[in-house]
Amino acid sequence: MKKWLILILIVALAAGGAYYYWWVYRANGKSDAPAPVTAKVERGTIRLSVASPGRIVSNLDVDIKCKASGEVLSLPFDVSDTVKKDDLLVELDPVDEQRVVRKAEVDLEAADARLRIARENLAVAERTLLTDQGRAKTALEAAGVHAADARAKADRMKQLLAKNLCSQEECDTAQTAATQADADLTVAKIRLDELKTQELALELKRQEVKSAQAVVDSLKIVLEIAQDRLTDTKVTAPIDGVVAARNVQIGQIIASGVSNVGGGTTVLTLSDLSRIFVLASVDESDIGKVALDQAATVTVDAFPNQEFRSKVVRIATKGVNLSNVVTFEVKLEVTGKEKSLLKPEMTADVVILAAEKRDVLLVPTDAVLRKAGGKRVVTVVKDGAENEEVVAETGISDETKTEIAKGLSEGQTVLLHQGGADGKWGAPPRAPGAPRGMMMGGPPRKG
Repeated sequence: MKKWLILILIVALAAGGAYYYWWVYRANGKSDAPAPVTAKVERGTIRLSVASPGRIVSNLDVDIKCKASGEVLSLPFDVSDTVKKDDLLVELDPVDEQRVVRKAEVDLEAADARLRIARENLAVAERTLLTDQGRAKTALEAAGVHAADARAKADRMKQLLAKNLCSQEECDTAQTAATQADADLTVAKIRLDELKTQELALELKRQEVKSAQAVVDSLKIVLEIAQDRLTDTKVTAPIDGVVAARNVQIGQIIASGVSNVGGGTTVLTLSDLSRIFVLASVDESDIGKVALDQAATVTVDAFPNQEFRSKVVRIATKGVNLSNVVTFEVKLEVTGKEKSLLKPEMTADVVILAAEKRDVLLVPTDAVLRKAGGKRVVTVVKDGAENEEVVAETGISDETKTEIAKGLSEGQTVLLHQGGADGKWGAPPRAPGAPRGMMMGGPPRKG
């Protein structure tokens, strides 16, 4: 009998403990259930921005090099000095270049003298040829007349001899004179033909003049180059700007930027700070939001509490892949009056205003769920009734708030979802026994 009582007591205690454990677990489960989080549909302003790192750059950087080589005699400006266009930046020792100029001048004078001699020789040869041609033509004409006269006399003497009116001796003498006259005519023609050789020699003298003229022209170019090299010993500023770097000192020997295969010595670097730009690296996931002329703000560590206004002026066509991260270079121009505070190579934080809407309906981004088919739904909380899922048309989102273009009204209460909302998995499942809208933690929202 005692054994049965002990067994019944054990069973009763076990049943009581089980009931107590069930009652405590249920009570604790109810007390630990998270309360639903809600928010109101409100009107306001939303901005879609793109943030990226960047660096400050000047409008233009010009490396100053000398076309001439030599020792630096003068460097009037130092780093951070402001220079104006055509200011003297560097002067080299001109002695070597002056010697080159003098040698070129002497060579040109000698070539000019040879040209004058060639021209005089040509003029003398031309006058001589004209004289000889006139003399030969006159002699040819005289020989022709004399030969004709002598031949006529010889013919008449033959006729008189046939009539026995003259002697044979007289006839032979007339014939001999005619033959001599013909020979003189032939010699005159030969002398006139010989003058053609002088014409060919005259053409050679003309070529000599052209050759001498070409030498003079060539030496003039050499002299101009030497004079330019002498001028190049003084370098002036090509633009207005500020000296960003000074790489040489007085007394240093520098190499020419023209004749040296290494590109020559960079003497100074001038920066044009009339316009200031920022080169920002925008991630490929955000580059589609960026467009020309969009407004942006720039901040730098040197002035942490100051924002510099800027705008997008250029978007790179090709991206840069670094460690499998693709970024695109976006160039922005700083437009505010305070741009003079910025210095090239400063690191900057850039925020580009991609879009802005005012007086639109807004809900927290965690209130929007993405369903299959790309639909966006929002759970509307109703007093005394079951929550309702409403299909909403969304606009831009700044990751915190989302624009509602259609589907909701101002003042409505919407349910916020744990673990993010606008994910491809839709709404997470409800907890057992929880009212509609009270969700368990679902998959995190995809960024």
